[in-house]
Amino acid sequence: MQAKIRDLIITNLLAIVLGIVSSGIMLLFLGENPVSAFTILITSVVRDVYTFADIFVKATPLMFTALSFAFTYKANLYNIGAQGQFYIGAIIAVASSLYLQDILPGWLALLITLILTLLGSGLWGGFIGFVKARYNSNEFLISMMSTYVALAIMNYLLRTFLMETKAEYPQTDALANSVWLPRIIPGTRLHVGFILALLSCIGVWVLLYKTPLGYRIRAVGYNARAAKMSGIDAKKLYILAFCISGALAGAAGFTEVNGVQHMLVQGFNPDIGAAGIGIAILANGNPIGIIFASILFGALKVGGTIMGQMSAIPSSIIELMQGFVMVFVILAYFVRSWLENNREKRKLQKAVV
Repeated sequence: MQAKIRDLIITNLLAIVLGIVSSGIMLLFLGENPVSAFTILITSVVRDVYTFADIFVKATPLMFTALSFAFTYKANLYNIGAQGQFYIGAIIAVASSLYLQDILPGWLALLITLILTLLGSGLWGGFIGFVKARYNSNEFLISMMSTYVALAIMNYLLRTFLMETKAEYPQTDALANSVWLPRIIPGTRLHVGFILALLSCIGVWVLLYKTPLGYRIRAVGYNARAAKMSGIDAKKLYILAFCISGALAGAAGFTEVNGVQHMLVQGFNPDIGAAGIGIAILANGNPIGIIFASILFGALKVGGTIMGQMSAIPSSIIELMQGFVMVFVILAYFVRSWLENNREKRKLQKAVV
């Protein structure tokens, strides 16, 4: 176990360093000084309270989408559809908020909206688990294609039933202040959704590692056939895992709509699902590790935007950096697997001798 933790820390740190170095090389091709660029990146995120708090604002939806992927991953399932589940959550959140904001007190409207969002996005994700359990369909493809369906539904609703009153733009009306998520720090955009994300990470860790349900999920992930022989119903767990996974991704939509955007706009946050996958891999699927990995990516997003404003360097270089980090993190996963297999072989050889 200690060797695994050591490999995880070393390989992921190397992945981050190599991602940064690769981005620096790309900056050289642009004729920019990488040291100056990264100095701006680091100093910009701590220049004032508003900017520093924005790191955690950006990290909030990333935690949810990363958890969404990580949860099914523990059952050896691959939920590539967090983006679509995020959109479904955003649709339900904005529709519920617009309907309830003039009927109920703000806190009650927010609570009902959250519950409806979790249920709706959970059912959307649960359908993927159902077809996996019922027809043994490839959950990778089904979850990926469901994203396009969710996107089409959102675009249709934003041009019809949910379109703003003037009917000029594919977006909804702005939400009333009563259904905004409360701010944690006055004068910043940091809202209580960040606390909800932290609690979700801790809750998922407890569920996976401290409860019988979590044990069954991980047992199915290790060996579904052996788990079935032990009396564990893998098919039910497929559906349940995707329900929980979908609800987590939908919660990201709720926090973005009610905490940041305060409306739903066509095509917003189109890469939140992909970023969540990279973060989950960087954290090796550990919910606690996801907290720190999300904050890292949040800092990169905030710093990249400011860097683009303060210099001639395009802010898209941060997306390139994140891409490099993700590539090296995936490579690090295979390196860890290779090291673990070699350790097991040496143990077997010693046992035989």
